[in-house]
Amino acid sequence: MRWSFALFRAAGTTVRMHITFLLLLAWFGLVLYAQGGPAAAAAGLAYILGLFGSVLLHEFGHALAARRYGVRTADITLLPIGGVARLERLPEEPRQELVVAAAGPAVNLGLAAVLALVNLAAGRPALGDGPAMLSGGLATRLLWANLFLIGFNLLPAFPMDGGRILRALLALRYPFVDATRTAALIGQGIAFVLGFAGLLFNPLLAFIALFVYLGASGESSSVQLREATEGVPVRSAMLTDFTPVRPDARLVEAAEHVLRTPQRAFPVIGDGGLVGLLTGEDIIKGLKDMGNGARVADVMQSPPQRVPEGIPLSQALEIMQSRQCRPLLVVDAWDEPVGILTCEHVGEFVTVQAALRGRAAPALR
Repeated sequence: MRWSFALFRAAGTTVRMHITFLLLLAWFGLVLYAQGGPAAAAAGLAYILGLFGSVLLHEFGHALAARRYGVRTADITLLPIGGVARLERLPEEPRQELVVAAAGPAVNLGLAAVLALVNLAAGRPALGDGPAMLSGGLATRLLWANLFLIGFNLLPAFPMDGGRILRALLALRYPFVDATRTAALIGQGIAFVLGFAGLLFNPLLAFIALFVYLGASGESSSVQLREATEGVPVRSAMLTDFTPVRPDARLVEAAEHVLRTPQRAFPVIGDGGLVGLLTGEDIIKGLKDMGNGARVADVMQSPPQRVPEGIPLSQALEIMQSRQCRPLLVVDAWDEPVGILTCEHVGEFVTVQAALRGRAAPALR
């Protein structure tokens, strides 16, 4: 994710923090310092860090449950609105998705239980003096924050865990795409209710409603796209009319080719064979940063991300989406480039196939 940086790596997963999270901490610290001095600022920041620690453990619950089924989690990114765990793919069976989706709230439930024991050990009621996320002792506030995270995440709407749990339960009886469509419609209905409530009571609910509506729409499109590409080999959708470039060629020459042709990605072939991949974005950035004297080797992706021509298009698409839709080189059994796969061309392919079947094309995200 752009504007994020790596903090550490644990259990095979990189934990990243978005720069806006630091801005949030700074803003809270300044506000609390102005209101109550250093002690209030320290207590408030401790609460925020504890809250996001709970969010991080929630996401690791998903990651470790997914690992049980052979699904890696590339990274977890901390954002001001929570955390995002990027799984390399969806679990294959509904029961697996059910376990993975429920693992996050289960972690929060465990944390709430531990914090209740901390209160009891300190001679306080297990739940403190009642629901309080902004006042009271640190343990009590974090306990209620974890209970809130459980309730919020169990809303039956994408992208919350409750939407995935609902989809998994529906998928036990219905086809996966139909289950996703039904769960997405329910999620969008909840979004409308939240949006209406936001207009009447709290604008924050309207923001959450927009987040839920977009998440439900995105999940539905993503699954429809996977269905449209399932069983289709990469060779059916790749670009086969392409021109390679040499690593010692000047970027301006590749830029001229971009202007004259539709090609936006170039295999880089050296004396020893395939050595890299050059994209239109690489060309523009290289010319901007290094000027007209820059060479292909200065900015190309090396080694290039390559896929065999026989793998399913759906699998290749998952790889591209995990890499922010960067193009892939398609190679034959001898590792020779035979095509280029781009998100734009896959979108055109899916649109044409949907039109031939008389269906609406899913959006490529």
